[in-house]
Amino acid sequence: MAANSSFSLHPKLKEDCLPLGRLELSLVLLMNDSRFPWCLLVPERVGASEIYLLDPPDQQMLMHESVVLSKALVEAYRPDKLNVAALGNQVPQLHVHHIARFRSDAAWPHPVWGVGKAVAYEPASLSANMERLANKLGAAATAAQLGFRLW
Repeated sequence: MAANSSFSLHPKLKEDCLPLGRLELSLVLLMNDSRFPWCLLVPERVGASEIYLLDPPDQQMLMHESVVLSKALVEAYRPDKLNVAALGNQVPQLHVHHIARFRSDAAWPHPVWGVGKAVAYEPASLSANMERLANKLGAAATAAQLGFRLW
């Protein structure tokens, strides 16, 4: 599927995240907070604000992509728990958080929101994490017969 030419990413997501790639329906973003391996899926649908408002095929594709991203994060990081959530309280554009959580992380066992300040990735760490995630996501997408391409 080609990117939707009238779709634009919410400014807050542009500010807080780094582009990783595209799946069939969604952009894949990496939250620029090195404390937590944290990705977002953002369906490229103009005006999408809630999962239930997507057309049924897009709902199914988003779930499929969420499973693929979840598998990639687990393969890449081996977390104690994976948190998946679509909140939208601050950013109305539909986006689904996928956060690899560890008993040793700064927020455990509580949610990551509002815990300290984000710590941006250092260039070397960013490059290594982007490569690790892209490789795992590409493999998971291929296994699920889903297209993935780097942004």
